[in-house]
Amino acid sequence: MASRGKIIRYFFSSAALLLAVLFSSAHADEHGIAMFGKPKYGSEFTHFDYVNPEAPKGGDLNLAAIGSFDSLNPYILKGVAANGVSSIYDSLLVSSDDEPFSKYGLLAKSIKLAEDRSWVEFELRPEAKWHDGKPITADDVVFSFETLTTKGHPVFRSYYREVTAAEKLGEYKVRFTFKDGSNRELPLIIGQMAILPKHYYEAVDFTKTTLEPPLGSGPYKIDSVDPGKSIRYARVDNYWAKNLPVNKGRYNFDFITYDYYRDATVAVEAFKAGEYDFREENISKVWNTAYDMPEIKDGLVIKNEIPHRIPTGMQAFVFNTRLSKFSDARVRKALAYAFDFEWTNKNLFNGAYTRTESYFSNSDFASSGLPEGKELELLKQFRDKLPDEVFTKEYHPPLTDGSGNSRNNLLIARDMLKEADWEISEGSLTNSKTGEKMEIEFLLSSPAFERVIGPMILNLKKLGIKATMRTVDSAQYIKRQESFDFNVVVNVFGQSNAPGNEQIDYWHSSRANIKGSNNLAGVKDPVIDFLTEKLVKASTKEELLAATHALDRVLLHGYYVIPNWHVRVFRVIYWNKFDLPKIFPLYSLGIENWWIDPEKAARISGYPAKK
Repeated sequence: MASRGKIIRYFFSSAALLLAVLFSSAHADEHGIAMFGKPKYGSEFTHFDYVNPEAPKGGDLNLAAIGSFDSLNPYILKGVAANGVSSIYDSLLVSSDDEPFSKYGLLAKSIKLAEDRSWVEFELRPEAKWHDGKPITADDVVFSFETLTTKGHPVFRSYYREVTAAEKLGEYKVRFTFKDGSNRELPLIIGQMAILPKHYYEAVDFTKTTLEPPLGSGPYKIDSVDPGKSIRYARVDNYWAKNLPVNKGRYNFDFITYDYYRDATVAVEAFKAGEYDFREENISKVWNTAYDMPEIKDGLVIKNEIPHRIPTGMQAFVFNTRLSKFSDARVRKALAYAFDFEWTNKNLFNGAYTRTESYFSNSDFASSGLPEGKELELLKQFRDKLPDEVFTKEYHPPLTDGSGNSRNNLLIARDMLKEADWEISEGSLTNSKTGEKMEIEFLLSSPAFERVIGPMILNLKKLGIKATMRTVDSAQYIKRQESFDFNVVVNVFGQSNAPGNEQIDYWHSSRANIKGSNNLAGVKDPVIDFLTEKLVKASTKEELLAATHALDRVLLHGYYVIPNWHVRVFRVIYWNKFDLPKIFPLYSLGIENWWIDPEKAARISGYPAKK
């Protein structure tokens, strides 16, 4: 529900970015790679099962975005990039959305992996072209890697930190060499890297924000830009890869437009007025109350919940532990008792949500019960550095009866705070050793969270805490998060079906003070460092499960966040101008597989609300 800005949208809008893949040791050219065994789709496949390969092209898709933008470069720390801009670039590999651990060649015609996994080679398709007609070569691939890791957003240096070389082996062949073969995710991470045009950036400064449309190679190019207000993409008719099996039936709209709105409330009203076509709703109250539209009864608007199998990860209130007031886990644990989820879910969400109790919720990687087996073996090494409850108590967030009376929980919180040297002095919760008063600002990007935070602020006041909330525009929210200028923020730590290198960026101490990293909480713990590294280098699924369960458990008992809630469906509402494939992908909404039905679109265009 909370935006993390341009680089997070780029990296985590696709579940494939987060997949950790455990490869076989085959040293052969392949059309695709999979976690276990072979990919679902063989070398002769013609299209993914969840598309209509005969889907017609044409029409417009109009979407909404919140806030503003000032850049068309999503790969640097500066600026706020426009929505959808990464669609102008192709990558070496592309995911399938009905398997959790497979990728297939896009720019890459074939993939070759060393038997000891110390390197991977990609042979490029010679027919691959930039939008200006020039070929995409190994020089572009090497340039992209070197540019992203030296001049790009800091997250690239984290993801590619164990790549020791990128070498051109021929005009259309490139090899990436790794520090060793233990990081099983690296070939896939390299495969999903966007490839940038070397010849274009010889004349353009990559490090600067720009509103000049850059050169791309993908299915869309930038058609027009109204700075900060809207951006329009046009489908590339002569797109070099339009007939590849991985693209058949996809990218069917002639134009895709993002119009920017001040906030979600305005955007909802704009949808109802027919200003744009499709909306995914993340706020349960809005979903249940704001769309009482006659157009739904008339069949002109479709409102639907689409189940998926995407792990829900962790949405939470995140403490900035760089601040002294949040540096003690006992304080963080106590403050969690001020949030009454049961009352909130009942009165604000119509009971729509489930409380999140794991960083890897709704997946096999969520910890449960007490540690045992290989997980216990990992944790026992650090018994003297971990709280006893890691071994003796299953984590559950504080529970209430939903009545709104949190007195018992607040008494528990008061006692915990006292143990951590925080006591009431002259009406304010004060640290008895330093004299610091406990004051908390909740930084928000959406007014929708104000009704959630409001009751929590009242509970904190009863503990002697001066708590406030501040709602800012999306650009300021992003910048304050990137510079760690906050007390508490709302964030989503997205997860895949196989956690991997992204966990380093989330939790490793090496990332805690790097601006723009995803270690928002400022976690610095040698045990967590060890577990994230162990996870990344897991060579079997059993090892991956054990390391992830252990990491999850240590994070939960570190109380770096106050967990929020989740739901396992896409809540979508759209004007009925589309046709959809018969099969929904398991791990994506897949709107890029939809297409326009001209008869439906004509009916919509003639409706009064659409005029």
